[in-house]
Amino acid sequence: MATTTKQAYTPLNEQTVIELSQELNLFTEYSSLEVNEIGDGNLNLVFRLVEPSTKKSVIIKQALPYAKVVGESWPLTLDRARIESDSLKKFAEFAPEHVPEVLYSNNDLAVTVMEDLSSHVILRKGLIDGETYPNLAQHIGTFIAKNLFYTSDFYLHPFEKKRLVQQFTNPELCKITEDLVFTDPFYDIETNDFPAELQDAVSELWNDPELRKKAARLKLKFLTNAEALLHGDLHSGSIFVIEESTKIIDSEFAYYGPQGFDIAHFFANIAMNHIAQRAHIKDVEKRAGYQLYLSGLIRDTWNVFTSTYKELWRDKGVELATKLPGFEDEVLEEIFTDMVGFAGCEVIRRTIGLAHVADLDSIADFDEQIRLKKKVLKLGSDWVKNKQRIKNIEEFITSIRSV
Repeated sequence: MATTTKQAYTPLNEQTVIELSQELNLFTEYSSLEVNEIGDGNLNLVFRLVEPSTKKSVIIKQALPYAKVVGESWPLTLDRARIESDSLKKFAEFAPEHVPEVLYSNNDLAVTVMEDLSSHVILRKGLIDGETYPNLAQHIGTFIAKNLFYTSDFYLHPFEKKRLVQQFTNPELCKITEDLVFTDPFYDIETNDFPAELQDAVSELWNDPELRKKAARLKLKFLTNAEALLHGDLHSGSIFVIEESTKIIDSEFAYYGPQGFDIAHFFANIAMNHIAQRAHIKDVEKRAGYQLYLSGLIRDTWNVFTSTYKELWRDKGVELATKLPGFEDEVLEEIFTDMVGFAGCEVIRRTIGLAHVADLDSIADFDEQIRLKKKVLKLGSDWVKNKQRIKNIEEFITSIRSV
């Protein structure tokens, strides 16, 4: 459901969000509604509304015209709210069980009303706490494979594919990725954020011309390869989980890009947690067991992804190239190689760039935090520079375990 009458944008507050819910007939009792602003991200207001008598609840999310982490000096397009709601609806066509249901959207107000996922936890928090999720690999591998294949030239009529590329053209948020993932961490730029104790390691990165060139090549691929519709920011903070359910959220960075990008970000964030567990779990035996789980999560996700992608290729492929023997293996090999390089950029930027991860930053022992961050930087540099050397998922996992 979306409105057609144009409305003036105004940031919501606890009172106006109740008024909006009443206009939409979301509840039956409004005088007793419980409203909390729960957003902890950088880009949006997020309100949770609960009707006490029925326990019915919804999320109302509104894009802000600036980045909260910086302030009004960093303006942002409100069109990202449309991108998010449209992409969630598109993802729901292929994997409805893995995205929140969109109940209403209003592009003028930059508002999306969606299913409340308060029964779930943010994956990043769960992993830091050492929780395991037995269905996560199956869910993420399936979600990524279906979204990539069903929005690619291998399945779509070329006219529909190009229409979707236009629909999900997202220049402002892509520019954030271009800068914060592929550019700023490799240069002495003020958006970078790291403690002085990392300066020597960072200076080594900044003075590595091969690393800069390889990062630039990855950026070029991000800029030019409109292969499939991506989530665009698929890290462990964009995933809600419980044992039997996985939901992907926060897709305002969605756009058409290279197929290896989303799975790279997922694996990069699992890798950083794997390394951070050396500080979080003190018991050696428990730590080894949990790191073994994380390694298996990467392996199983990749295997589910490739098997699902191949099955779709075989059974649903429309493009004549899908009938060429062995071509799907070449496509998957390219996705894998790209994944390694993109993952390298992600772990570097999450260590010294503008937006960090709690997996590393929450390590209480500062000296140990610095030591492990240096290992992450070394790993990221190796992945960017030597992505073609790593041939399969076992070698990728080994590179994480041995850093």
